[in-house]
Amino acid sequence: MTTNPPTLLIDRFGRIVNYLRVSITDRCDFRCIYCMSETMEFLPRSQILSLEEIETVCRAFVELGVDKIRITGGEPMVRKGAMDLLRKIGRLEGLRELVLTTNGSQLETIAQDLKSAGVKRINISLDTLEEALFKQMTRVGDLNTVLRGIDAAIATGFERIKLNAVILKNRNHQEVCKLVHFAIAKGIDISFIEEMPLGVIQSHDRGEEYYSSDRIRADLENQFSLLPDTTNTGGPSRYFRVSGSNTKVGFISPHSHNFCGDCNRVRLTAEGRLLLCLGNEHSVDLMQVLRANNGDFAALKKAIVESMQIKPEKHEFDLTEQPIIFRHMSATGG
Repeated sequence: MTTNPPTLLIDRFGRIVNYLRVSITDRCDFRCIYCMSETMEFLPRSQILSLEEIETVCRAFVELGVDKIRITGGEPMVRKGAMDLLRKIGRLEGLRELVLTTNGSQLETIAQDLKSAGVKRINISLDTLEEALFKQMTRVGDLNTVLRGIDAAIATGFERIKLNAVILKNRNHQEVCKLVHFAIAKGIDISFIEEMPLGVIQSHDRGEEYYSSDRIRADLENQFSLLPDTTNTGGPSRYFRVSGSNTKVGFISPHSHNFCGDCNRVRLTAEGRLLLCLGNEHSVDLMQVLRANNGDFAALKKAIVESMQIKPEKHEFDLTEQPIIFRHMSATGG
C-alpha cells in the first residue's frame, strides 16, 4: 500500500514553507534594550497556548512538510515544562531538525538535557564581551553565567553552536572583531544582526544607532579574510568563512539586504498567532482555531494550509517611523 506525500505549504509566490519558529513564552530573565521595554507587561497564562497545544500545532506543521522547528521565546527555558515539550517535539516523525535560540542564562546546567531531548543546534545571544556593557544591554544579565553556558554547550557536543549578536552604533559596534576572535577561539560560528524595529522602546533611537551589515563586514575585513560560503541553515543569514579557521560569520540584514525573496518560515507566537511575516501583522489565530473546534486536528491543518494565501511578499521596515510594529521581539519569537 502506498501513502500520499504530505501536503506542502506553498504561498502565493511559490515559496515552500518548511521552517517553523515557535515562541513558547514571551517572558525572559533578561530585559535586552533592543528586544523589550524595561517595564514589560507579560501575557497572563490564560492568554498563551498550553504546552499540549504547542505540541499539537508542531505536529500539524510536520505533517504538512515542515522539517525544521526552532524553539524561541522570550527565553524559552524559563517556561515550566519546556524540557518535556522539547522531548515530545523532538520525537515527531518527519522532523529533521529541532533547534533552540536562548540567551544562555541556563545552559550551564541544562545543556546535556537539551541534547538528550533531541535539540541538534543552539543559537546563543551574545552582544558584547564587556561585563559592564553586557549588564547595560541586558539590564539584568550576568556575562560570566552566559560564558560558562557557552562552554557547557560546546562540551556537550551539539551539531552546531552559533552566537547571535545584535549590533548598535556607538554601543557595541566596536566589538565585532573581538566577538569574531572569541568565536574562532571557541570553534563556533557567529551571526551579526541589524536591529529589527519591533515594539516601542525608550532606551535609544533606532535610526541613530542603526549599524548596517555592510559596515560590520568592512570592519571585520580590516582584520579577517572573509570567504563566501554556501552554508544554508534555512534561516536568513548570508555566511562567510573566516580564512584560516573553521568559523563562519553570518549577516542577518533586514534593512540593508532584504531576505524575503526565498523566505521559507512562519512564526507561532506564545499567544497562538501564526505570524506569516516578521515585519507585518498578517496572521491567523490558531488558538481560536484549536479551542473553537475542540482540538479538531483536521480543522487546524486546514487553517494552516489556508494561511499561506495571506503570507506577504516582503516586509517594509523603515527606521524613520516609530514604531513600525507594536509587538516587541520577545512577543514575536526571537
